[in-house]
Amino acid sequence: MGTLDWIVVVGYFFVMVGIGLWSRGRVHNIADFFTAGGRMPWWLSGISHHMSGYSAVMFVAFASEAYRLGLTVYVWWSLTIGIGVGIGAFLFAPRWNRLRSKHDVKSPLEYLAKRYNVPTQQVMAYAGALLKVVDIAAKWAAVSILLRGFAGVPITWGIIIIGLVTMIYSVLGGLWADALTDFGQFIIQAAAGFAMLFAVAGTLGWDFPVTIWDKLPDSHSDPLAGPYTSTFLMALFLIKTLEYNGGMWNLAQRYMAAPSGFAAKRSALLSSALWLVWPLVLFFPMWAAPLIVPGLEGAQAENAYIEMGKQMLPAGMIGLVLAGFFSHTMAMVSSDANVIAAVINRDMLPHLWKKVKTFSADNQLKLARITTFSFIGISMIIAIASGGQGFVLKVVVDLVAATMGPIAIPLMLGLLPWFRKVGSTAAIASVVGGLGMWAFLYIEQLSKAAWVTKGVLVSWPLLLSLVLYLSIGFLKKEPSTERDVLLDSLNSDEPEPERVKA
Repeated sequence: MGTLDWIVVVGYFFVMVGIGLWSRGRVHNIADFFTAGGRMPWWLSGISHHMSGYSAVMFVAFASEAYRLGLTVYVWWSLTIGIGVGIGAFLFAPRWNRLRSKHDVKSPLEYLAKRYNVPTQQVMAYAGALLKVVDIAAKWAAVSILLRGFAGVPITWGIIIIGLVTMIYSVLGGLWADALTDFGQFIIQAAAGFAMLFAVAGTLGWDFPVTIWDKLPDSHSDPLAGPYTSTFLMALFLIKTLEYNGGMWNLAQRYMAAPSGFAAKRSALLSSALWLVWPLVLFFPMWAAPLIVPGLEGAQAENAYIEMGKQMLPAGMIGLVLAGFFSHTMAMVSSDANVIAAVINRDMLPHLWKKVKTFSADNQLKLARITTFSFIGISMIIAIASGGQGFVLKVVVDLVAATMGPIAIPLMLGLLPWFRKVGSTAAIASVVGGLGMWAFLYIEQLSKAAWVTKGVLVSWPLLLSLVLYLSIGFLKKEPSTERDVLLDSLNSDEPEPERVKA
């Protein structure tokens, strides 16, 4: 990296901190900090939802899979998310918003105490929080690998530098800072993405999206290749539909922050369209990478995008692309930190420390900022301890994708009126059973059991969790008038009739 590249990167960091300082003036209470007070425009909510859904993992782990296997990574990742979010625009997005507007819910898990009971809420809160801190550690590792590849910065220092900048604007500005930096990062990412696309086109020709497939191995144009089978695809489609419609808690916040259920629906449709189209701009250079930087084997494939950028981009553009990488990770981490702080402050601490319920509004806001700071700090420590290389894909697929289903099923299906008689027994059994199955399969995988493929590791915990939720739920029905009132209130933006309230 040259001087101009460093100026771009440092300037980007200053802009992010500046947004955090400006957003601090818009945060007066925890409703502003966690849900932007329900005042976020639908288009900003949609862009923020999209940006918060992926990170620099795309340019490390997924770039590696695109380099080795080709088209399949778009099919099983971007396509499943785009279609899933489109479905969720009608099923889930408006309901998340109505939880805030009608029930003053500030955390995605807050409604679970009424929907099921407090023990169910606590099981899901602890399981999800532990999963998310490891997931974010993988994001730090991914972006630090990119920083080392482009600029020679050691992984530890890369994590510290990027983490501190993210920590500053997240702690100061809450969800407003997250959303505004998401928008700025979206613009930077667009410039960086098109810069790489045009650089590849200048080398291979403007028709390269069509012609590269004849020069690559035949399997690179297969929709499913390598360990990514139809079983894996179907399981991941269900997981991503649940995950990106609120199972990944920070994405539920984006819907909650919109002014109304209708606005949240528009946000989801915008995010869905972005998921279907924008990753193609980013993936085409990755698919062409074997023709530009051939011979990367094994873990070296994680450096494919780095090597291509160093070879093809002019001064200043490398800094812009690197800032684009940062934007992905910082968007996801800051939004995750915000929602984890919401879960800890609203759902976990009140049951561990009764005094929290008596805190003044100012003290609640201070506690939210302390929790956000602590979560980011812990995830940075885990990332530094991991060493980075090889850690990223294993966490993202083998841990997060495989365990997200069991955690998300009771949370997401609990919003739908069709499952109104499914109670806490089924919910807890679903979470514990699914995670137990994953633990068994993961241990077998570590023992080199050949039958534990990626498809098995991802699909079996999901399937068991779903079967337990549905079978126990319908065999042991637990009807509740309070639950019926809650679910009926989520069907429309209109105020409920007085008789329903009563």
